[in-house]
Amino acid sequence: MVQNEYEIKKQICDIGKRIYNRNMVAANDGNISVKLNDNEFLCTPTGVSKGFMTPEFICKVDAEGKVLQANKGFRPSSEIKMHMRVYAKRPDVNAVVHAHPTFATAFAIAGIPLTQPIMPEAVIALGCVPIAPYGTPSTMEIPDAVEPYLEHFDAVLLESHGALTWSGDLLAAYHKMESVEFYAELLYKARQLGGPKEFDQKTVERLYEIRRQMGLPGRHPADLCQNKGTANCHNCGKHPVGDGGADSQALISEITKKVLESLGK
Repeated sequence: MVQNEYEIKKQICDIGKRIYNRNMVAANDGNISVKLNDNEFLCTPTGVSKGFMTPEFICKVDAEGKVLQANKGFRPSSEIKMHMRVYAKRPDVNAVVHAHPTFATAFAIAGIPLTQPIMPEAVIALGCVPIAPYGTPSTMEIPDAVEPYLEHFDAVLLESHGALTWSGDLLAAYHKMESVEFYAELLYKARQLGGPKEFDQKTVERLYEIRRQMGLPGRHPADLCQNKGTANCHNCGKHPVGDGGADSQALISEITKKVLESLGK
């Protein structure tokens, strides 16, 4: 069933309350957007707590982030540039959520990507969650930093800032944010207990295959790492964003050469 704009605005407000009540944002932090069509997008306003919004707060912008409609006293989030970059590079995406969930943001501040395969649900639903380099909020630095990860991932940590998730609809984008935070919290707590027991590569590959068989939408390292001649993201902790072609093979050859030289062979 196709939702009208007012229903979507109400859903944005509901998701705003959820991220606020779950301690994923503080004060006026975070922002949410939904794609209506190729040139119309609804988004949360700047300077407003996401836990206390009503539909009249929500703004409408075009594909460049310029205001199409906003009630008096409201203007689009200054982070709308980041959302627009996601939509521009991922035509399959219809909603974006940005928040500062406590555990995930702690990993982002520490510079630690979420790449350890510790539970089936996280491996299947998220894959690994890379960290985009730091960018100054409200500038083009963040969209530029996030762009390399858009092709192959549906979630990313923002260095020293927070997290960003996107999907085919708003509820799915929000659920990815929940999953990122849950994964981060479990990983943090497991580290306090001496370190998590990670899946081996064979187990990760089996979980990736389950994901493919389920036909889940979106992008995922299962589609990036398999049959590329390199270790998968979860086991190597790296985030390949190329096509695994000549450049990757040249890099592998160079590393192999240096290793052999160090061994005196």
